[in-house]
Amino acid sequence: MLRFSIFLRDLRSIRKALLLATVLFIAGIVAGASSEGFEQFLRGQLQGLSEMSQQLGSSENPEWNFFVFIFLNNSIKSVLVMFSGLLLGVIPFFFLVVNGMVIGFLLKMVEASGESLFDVIVRGLLPHGIIEIPVIVIACGYGLAFGGLVLRSITATGERRSGIGGEWRQFWRKLGTASLWVVVLLLIAAIIESTITLWLMS
Repeated sequence: MLRFSIFLRDLRSIRKALLLATVLFIAGIVAGASSEGFEQFLRGQLQGLSEMSQQLGSSENPEWNFFVFIFLNNSIKSVLVMFSGLLLGVIPFFFLVVNGMVIGFLLKMVEASGESLFDVIVRGLLPHGIIEIPVIVIACGYGLAFGGLVLRSITATGERRSGIGGEWRQFWRKLGTASLWVVVLLLIAAIIESTITLWLMS
């Protein structure tokens, strides 16, 4: 039930939600890179991350502290956003858009400062992001799928309503398997980010 092959198989069953999650995330990146309306909010988000990074970097064991912070922050938020789909998928929706906007705005600021956008992407995002970003999108995809199931449960009538119980049993099983592998994959991403990425960007 908890095998990685089952996790991958289950992803096919929520492919519409995953596609929607991907579109929302990309839309957030585009909005963050082009919109002026949310600049103050996005600057505040990046300022908070910068201050936390400085605190962790000046600690006695920055690699370990970066690892603990990154892993706990990402894994807890990702699991919570999966289960928050119970609220009709509203939280995963905004989580995707806001995180996409932060990345888009960061890339915009890097380009405006004259720094190499290629270096930031390849050295600062790609090593860990190749795992972290898809996993977060997957977590949000499950949250959106959860919201869809809740909506179908509310609106279902007749024969569709009689089969909704089986859908719930199947989804809880998938959600349990996905939660495990989301945490495991984010653990790997946190190890990479707190070692390789930190070294490349230092």
